[in-house]
Amino acid sequence: MSADDSPLGHCPDCGKRIARAWLLVEYEKDDGTEGVWVECPACEDVVAPE
Repeated sequence: MSADDSPLGHCPDCGKRIARAWLLVEYEKDDGTEGVWVECPACEDVVAPE
């Protein structure tokens, strides 16, 4: 499995698995954890994967 295939989570809207290749933004949250925004390849929405 390449780095682009590693899963970031699932779309909260449609449940599709989202790979790192769909990553749009990485950021640090106020609590120090990492947050990400990705484009879901199935429903084409920008989401925070679960």
